[in-house]
Amino acid sequence: MDRYDICIIGTGPAGISAALTAKNRNKSILLIGRKDLSNKVIKSHKILNYPGLPDITGEDFVKAMREHLDRMEIEITEEQVTNVYAMGDYFAVQCAKEMYESRSVILATGVMPGSLLPGEEMYLGNGVSYCATCDAALYKGKEATVLGYSPKEEEEAAFLAEMADKVYYVPVYKDEVKLSDPKIEVIYGRPEEIRRAEGKSTLVLDGQEIVSDGIFVLRDAVSPGQLVPGLETDGAHIKTERDMSTSIKGLFAAGDITGTPYQDAKSVGEGNIAAISAALYLNGKERSNG
Repeated sequence: MDRYDICIIGTGPAGISAALTAKNRNKSILLIGRKDLSNKVIKSHKILNYPGLPDITGEDFVKAMREHLDRMEIEITEEQVTNVYAMGDYFAVQCAKEMYESRSVILATGVMPGSLLPGEEMYLGNGVSYCATCDAALYKGKEATVLGYSPKEEEEAAFLAEMADKVYYVPVYKDEVKLSDPKIEVIYGRPEEIRRAEGKSTLVLDGQEIVSDGIFVLRDAVSPGQLVPGLETDGAHIKTERDMSTSIKGLFAAGDITGTPYQDAKSVGEGNIAAISAALYLNGKERSNG
């Protein structure tokens, strides 16, 4: 298995900035995220405070970042990262389909929308999962509930339905649901709580309850404390030093995930710093090993 110098997780402004800087520092990089980059930035009507780009629209800003990546020949691996494990000399990055290894990691995943549901963290790994692709085989002949926070999660629900006897899909977004599999029942409601008893999981909505063998909570981002075991956090944010280092050696963070203000200019700057710090960290390891 190839071991990268720097794995960058997230393709918003912080992740793109980190990838460009790391490539300029001659480091081998793995950039994991959405190939359409940041949906949050795309929806920005205008960005008014980015130096040198007055009144640029979010769509044009994303287009410019994508062109810069292409010019630097940086590819995006479109995967869902479920866990990052510190293994001593390297990190194991667990994704839905593959496992990757990297000597350092930069987290630029943004902030998870909203807060965890009551019971979500308690039953994670015991009736609650964040990856339908990973755990679908466990639901062969069973019933499952999928809580989807964006339309792209419909694909995960469809894949799960290939294994499960029944899938209840609860969309937490306004777009039209386009699922057509007869094994999938779409249920609308606001999620309030997750319960687990006698081997069954219950998703409590406003006005009704859905009982199944397990619940998949599918968001664009996982809370940092759950993504990286042992990572020191401050609520939904990661605690960092000025060099963007975290409480885990070799792990850095940048962008919205480090805290407010949630500004593109701030994210780009932190991504640059995180990549420089990761490169310096790797260079120091090489000198000490030499």
